[in-house]
Amino acid sequence: MQNKLIIVRYGEIGVKSRKVRGRFERKLIENIKTVIDGSVKLKQGRIFISPKDLDKAVYFLQKIPGIVSYSPAVVTRTDHDSIKELIETYTGELVEEGIFSGEDSFAIRCRRVGEHDFTSQEMAAYCGSVVYEITKSKVDLSNPDFELFVEVRDDKTYIYHQKIQGLGGLPVGTQGRVIVLISTGIDSPVAAFLMMKRGCSVTLLNFNTYPYTSRSDEKILKIHQKLKEYSAGAKFNLYQVDYGDFLHKCIEEAPGRMTCVLCKSGMYQIAEKIAPKDKALAIVDGSSLGQVASQTLPNILATRYSAQIPILSPLIGMDKVEIENLAKKIGTYDISIIQESDCAAVPRHPETHAELPLVLESLVKIDAADDFDKAVFNLKVLK
Repeated sequence: MQNKLIIVRYGEIGVKSRKVRGRFERKLIENIKTVIDGSVKLKQGRIFISPKDLDKAVYFLQKIPGIVSYSPAVVTRTDHDSIKELIETYTGELVEEGIFSGEDSFAIRCRRVGEHDFTSQEMAAYCGSVVYEITKSKVDLSNPDFELFVEVRDDKTYIYHQKIQGLGGLPVGTQGRVIVLISTGIDSPVAAFLMMKRGCSVTLLNFNTYPYTSRSDEKILKIHQKLKEYSAGAKFNLYQVDYGDFLHKCIEEAPGRMTCVLCKSGMYQIAEKIAPKDKALAIVDGSSLGQVASQTLPNILATRYSAQIPILSPLIGMDKVEIENLAKKIGTYDISIIQESDCAAVPRHPETHAELPLVLESLVKIDAADDFDKAVFNLKVLK
C-alpha cells in the first residue's frame, strides 16, 4: 500500500506555554531525526514521519521519551471517493492478514481538524458502510473487537488501526544534564532511565571497586549500551573512577561498620567534582528508602551532607518488585542479574544509623580529599 507514514502524538508538551511548547517540539523532532531516516514534520499538534524503513521506525519510536503514542497510517485526499478507495484497500489487507474478519464487531472512530461539509459522525457512518460492504461485520460502538481510526485533517485523511503506546514524559535534552551513579545492579539503571524519561540528558559515572569486586567492565558496558537506546539526541558518556584504593583506606583506617557509609559519601563528593565537566546540574542515584544499609534515613543524611548540588533519587518510594518490573521493561534486568561476586568490602554488620560528626571525622582522618582529587584526575571514559 502506498503513502505509508507514522502519526506521532505527545502529551504534556501540549500544555506548556507557546514558547516552551515550541522548544520542546523542536527538541523531540530533533531526537526523532537522530534515529529515523526520513521526513519529519510538525502540523496541528501532531508529528508526521515518512520513514524510509517503516518497521525500523516503529521499533525506534518505542524508545524515545516524549512520545505518548503513535500509529502507522496511510493517507489520501479528503474526498469521499478517495477515502472509500483507501478504506477498501486497507480493510482488504487487514482481512488477508487475519487482523480483522467478518467474525469481529467493529467501530469507526473519526475526528476532524479544519472546515468540511460533513460532520465527524457523518464521515464515521460513511466509512462504516464501506467496511460493512467488505466484511459484513457487526457494528459495536461500545465494546468492539476492532477499531478503525479515521483522522480528517483539512485536505488530507489518515487511516490506521493501531495506537502504539510510547514512553511518555518529556524529550531528552529539555531539562538539563544529570550525573548518575551507575552500578551493574538492578536499581541505578532504572533511575537513569526515569531521569531520561523526564527530559534529562544523562552522564553515567561508575566506580570500579577492584579488588573488592571484579575488574571486568563487561556488564557496565552492556548496561550503558542498553540505556543508550533511550538517549536519542543527547550525548551519553560513561565515566569510570578507580575506587579500590579509597575503599581500602576506609576499611583499614575507619571503624569497620562505617565502610558502606564512607564509600557512598565519597561517591557523591567525587560525582560533584566531575559534574562541571559535562555541565551536570544534579547527581542521581538508585536509592530506595530502607532497601540496604546505606539507604536508611540517617545514612542518607550522613552520606549526602558534604555534597553541595542536588542529589535526586527517583526510586526512593519504590519497592524492589516495582523496580525489577521497570528494569525488565527497559531491557536492563537480564544484564543486571548476570552473576558476579558480591562486594568483599561490605562489613558483616554495616552501620544503619550513622552519626554525622563521626562520618565527617572519619573522612578527615583517612585524608579523603586527596583521594577524591586523585580519582577525578584519573577519570576514564569507557567505550
